[in-house]
Amino acid sequence: MFGSSLDSAQLIQALYETLHMVTMSLIFGTLIGLPLGILLVITRKNGIWENPFIYHLINPIINILRSIPFIILLIAIVPLTKLIAGTSIGTTAAIVPLTIYVAPYLARLIENSLLEVGDGIIEAAEAMGATPFQIIRHFLLPESFGSLILTITTAIIGLIGATAMAGAVGGGGIGDLALVYGYQRFDNIAILITVVILVVLVQIIQPIGNYLARKVRKN
Repeated sequence: MFGSSLDSAQLIQALYETLHMVTMSLIFGTLIGLPLGILLVITRKNGIWENPFIYHLINPIINILRSIPFIILLIAIVPLTKLIAGTSIGTTAAIVPLTIYVAPYLARLIENSLLEVGDGIIEAAEAMGATPFQIIRHFLLPESFGSLILTITTAIIGLIGATAMAGAVGGGGIGDLALVYGYQRFDNIAILITVVILVVLVQIIQPIGNYLARKVRKN
C-alpha cells in the first residue's frame, strides 16, 4: 500500500484493535473514575459529604497513578495484567493497563467538571432538603453534563495515544503496526500511514465531542 509493506487488511484489523482497546478501557475506566471523581468532590472540605479520611486517601493515590508515565506503568503491572487477562500480550491484555491509566485521569477530569457547578445550585438543593445522593443525581451530574462530555472526549484522545504505546509490549493496534513495520523494518511509509490514521481519528473525535457538549449546554 503506497509503497509500504503494509496492506489494507492489516490496517483495518489494527484499526479495529485500537478502537476495541479504546472502547473497553474507556468503559472500565469510567466505571472506576466516575465514582472516584464524585467522591473527590463531595468529601473535600466544605463538600456535601465532607470526609477528610476518604478524601486524603483517594487524592494521593490518584496523584501517584497519574504521575507514572504510561509506558512504565505498562511494564510495571505485567504480572497484574497476566493475572487478570491470563496473558500479558495482545489487545485484551492491553485493556488492563489502559484502564488503570485512564481511570485516575478520568477521576481528576470529572472532579474538575463537577467543581464547575455553582455553589448556589448546591445550596439551593440543600435548602430543598435533598440528600447527598439526590444532589449528585439531580444537580451535580446534570449541571456538569456538557463539561463531562468534553472530559470523556479528552480521555478518548488520551487513550488513542496510549494504545499506540501499548504496541511496545505487543498490545496490537495501530501502534503495533508502527513499531513492527515502521521501526523494526525501517518502513517509513508505514509510520507515516499510522500517524495519519491516528491524527484523523483525533480530528474526527474532538469536533464530535465539542458539538455534543455545545448541544447539551444549549438545552
